[in-house]
Amino acid sequence: MNRLKLIVALLSFALASAQAVAQNTYVKDNYTKTDAYITMRDGVKLFTSIYTPKDASAQKKYPIMMQRTCYSIAPYGADKYPNRLGPSATMMKEGYIFVYQDVRGRYKSEGTFTNMTPVIDNKKAKTDVDEGSDTYDTIDWLIKNVTNNNGNVGQWGISYPGFYTAAGILSNHPALKASSPQAPISDFFFDDFHHNGAFLQGYFFTFPVFGVQKKDTTTTAWYNNQMIGTGTKDGYQFGLDLGPLSNADKYYKDNFFWQETVNHPSYDEFWQKRGLLKHYQPNLKTAVMTVGGWFDAEDLSGPLNIYKTIEKKNPNAYNTIVMGPFGHGRWSSETGHTMHSNVYFGDSIATFYQREIESKFFSHFLKGNGDKNSNLPEAYMFDTGLKQWDKFDKWPATNATKQKLFLGADGKLTFSQAKTAGSVSYVSDPMKPVPYTEDITTTTGFTPHNYMSEDQRFAGRRTDVLIFQTDVLTEDITLGGEIMSHLKIATTGSDADFFVKLIDVYPADEPNNPYMPNKNITLSNYWQMVRSEIMPARFRNSFEKPEALVSGKKTDVNFRLQDVLHTFKKGHRIMIQVQSTAFPLFARNPQKFVANPYKATQADYIKATQTVFNDSFIEVDVIK
Repeated sequence: MNRLKLIVALLSFALASAQAVAQNTYVKDNYTKTDAYITMRDGVKLFTSIYTPKDASAQKKYPIMMQRTCYSIAPYGADKYPNRLGPSATMMKEGYIFVYQDVRGRYKSEGTFTNMTPVIDNKKAKTDVDEGSDTYDTIDWLIKNVTNNNGNVGQWGISYPGFYTAAGILSNHPALKASSPQAPISDFFFDDFHHNGAFLQGYFFTFPVFGVQKKDTTTTAWYNNQMIGTGTKDGYQFGLDLGPLSNADKYYKDNFFWQETVNHPSYDEFWQKRGLLKHYQPNLKTAVMTVGGWFDAEDLSGPLNIYKTIEKKNPNAYNTIVMGPFGHGRWSSETGHTMHSNVYFGDSIATFYQREIESKFFSHFLKGNGDKNSNLPEAYMFDTGLKQWDKFDKWPATNATKQKLFLGADGKLTFSQAKTAGSVSYVSDPMKPVPYTEDITTTTGFTPHNYMSEDQRFAGRRTDVLIFQTDVLTEDITLGGEIMSHLKIATTGSDADFFVKLIDVYPADEPNNPYMPNKNITLSNYWQMVRSEIMPARFRNSFEKPEALVSGKKTDVNFRLQDVLHTFKKGHRIMIQVQSTAFPLFARNPQKFVANPYKATQADYIKATQTVFNDSFIEVDVIK
């Protein structure tokens, strides 16, 4: 039997190797590569690689699929080909002219790099350039100079390339027929590097990538010599040893993005002019399909808010959204068994998305008649509790009703408010912050991933984390839509963060799935995080003008958690956890109000008692 298994394994390996070789040569066998410098209206030249199907002709024209990126369009060289083109192997084999471009200031392109290039709505001079104008100029050149294109252009990208796609929508070039921003950043004060202005210290190691200018065009990363060596695999300990963020200058004194972050601790003009949402005015012409992952630890608010903003300001536009059971960009490659942390969602979900959603969207608008009848729903959303795709004609769903879950002083989470006033308190010590994960190996990586669905028992059993949970559910409850946290708090300090988690508590008899990566975890009584968000109380009234808390005064701290579609099954419980630290994911709040938390000293960090009153509630959308 063991011999048979070995033979089967070897045959499987041989087949996989043959498929990999075939995949590696497919692009070179079927596409012709051309490199070009495309001149923008201000004279800056952007390096661009163009891959045209070899069978393209005057009788067989192809649409253009474009990606613009700050992450390199390697491999460089006329005779160098990537293993894959486009969003998926499906689309690569369906045939498009694929175009990749290094954005300004990156790799082989000229110019100066700017994070989240500010949008200029009313351009008056050739020097008024942004990502919209660069997209327009690129498309204009491609349509006029790439032979055998059919006059239609699509754009896609994940993460930062998702931002360039979202900004490219604003180009309004008539040839841009379909745009798919995927895991896009919409505003750096609320996504990626900040959540509601709270700094993501988990991104600390990424600053060399975004904060060092290159000196000349290059095919290799110029910032590698500025990457930090931690000397440890324990990011929690590294963060504690670093101390206040004011000590970070020993690493990033000359890093322009770090200095910009430190010198703009509030939502001032610097951050405001980098936000995309206010620029989606009622004149968008391209069809939009925004894509995100429910467990995207990097860019969750971007997809949801871009979709909602376009929907509100352009109600007649073709504007749709897709949210799957994925981490950051994980829908772009098939893993077979779709997992996030220890949770199994099904098989071949990325392939289903690529073939049945993404491919059909681009084919309809770039190769088909391009009308609004794409046979795709307004919202293709994955229920992460029932583990199935659902279709909606509007998001949030029209059949959702808003209900309140009250945080009882007795630890109960109920749909009715207590008749008598009460509260519960905990001591928050920034010198002993609550870890955001128990997986130490993920704390010194480029960005965090797994915590978004991780077991929360490790946190909930600490005395500085409050727990509120329902009784065992007697029927399924589907939360589908928006979540608003309405906390009524008091503190002995003058500032505080509040980190709120929505958790699905599994029953004791929940079996493990066969694909769990962590064999030391059991799904029996698993506390799966479904959603979480942090809110610095200093921004409770304004992100532009922070205010200190008055010690001992009952105060409202209201903030939005990002949307969910999750069915809490019969036999499960709904849980809310409240805490003030989640380290080193988020930087520690000193808990003493200071004008600039990035410049706080060690003496500013104080213990504080945080009180949560029982008229606090979480407002949810319940789908019947």
